[in-house]
Amino acid sequence: MKSRLAKWLFALTMILLLSACGAQSKEDVLKKLSSKWIDTKGYELTAEMSIMTGQEPKVYQVEVWHTKPDFYRVKVSDTNDENTQMIVRNKEGVFVVTPALNKTYKFQSKWPSENSQAYLIASLAQDIKKDKTSTFKEEGGKYVFETKTSNNHKNMLPVQRIYIDKKTLLPTQVSILNENKEEQIRVTFKQVTIGKVHAPGEFQIEQSPTGQTDKGTVEASAEIDNPAFETHYPMVQWDQLHLLDEKVLNVEGEKRVILTYSGDKQFTIIQQLSQKNSSTTIPVFAPGDPVDLGVAIGAVTDQSISWEQDGMSFFLASSSLTKEEMIEVASSMSVSELK
Repeated sequence: MKSRLAKWLFALTMILLLSACGAQSKEDVLKKLSSKWIDTKGYELTAEMSIMTGQEPKVYQVEVWHTKPDFYRVKVSDTNDENTQMIVRNKEGVFVVTPALNKTYKFQSKWPSENSQAYLIASLAQDIKKDKTSTFKEEGGKYVFETKTSNNHKNMLPVQRIYIDKKTLLPTQVSILNENKEEQIRVTFKQVTIGKVHAPGEFQIEQSPTGQTDKGTVEASAEIDNPAFETHYPMVQWDQLHLLDEKVLNVEGEKRVILTYSGDKQFTIIQQLSQKNSSTTIPVFAPGDPVDLGVAIGAVTDQSISWEQDGMSFFLASSSLTKEEMIEVASSMSVSELK
């Protein structure tokens, strides 16, 4: 009897030891991710980004190229591929391109090193590494990390869950959560190709006056229908915030609307129809840093943010809002008025 019990205990111990050996620790997985995601010479991916912060979800298609050390090309399009913007980093700097308006803005910026994005996989790995309080678990065929975010939305969207396929060690999904752990943004990866390298010339901004591009260069010319003017309003739910004044002006034959908001947080928003540039696509210098608003890519400074959305140009100015608060306002703009 004692012999059988001893054998049974020995077998159970071996099973537990083998199980423990098969389990992956947080550190083990992170080391593998760093080797695969950060140390790679380059990658290419496609993803779908869903934003649930408005009244209705908005869905965008995302394409990313990254080649070491500092070459990036991120293309964001709506579901109909009618509205497209690109952010490009090459040896000359950082550019935001709006092909439909034939506009290109150049930034003196360190993007994306100081602004993590859920669709940049090296940024995700860095977020996991630097968050010493991040959690880790295995869920079915996936590893799941929960970490702090480190992008421009980190105050209002402080948490992200990163889902990684156990077999391929590639990301499958990133969920960005608010303070109540409610999902606000979801990035679903469709295809990720590690080791894909693009030549530096494929990250160049085309500046031909004809708008024609060579193979691999970033297109910056396209047709756009003339949109109707629709006044947009911020949907932020802040206490004591109300619309103090709404002015409608005619400036050189163009309608312009100026919204002034008062309360603990005061700001002014100027909006008008976007103007398409002439045939030239020479980049124009833009102050501040590029910022992903979900609906668009804007330019943010300490006291202002500008962007183009739905065929409209917007400029928000404030001496009392933080950068994150300005981004929150800009990301919430809708044609429905805040009640």
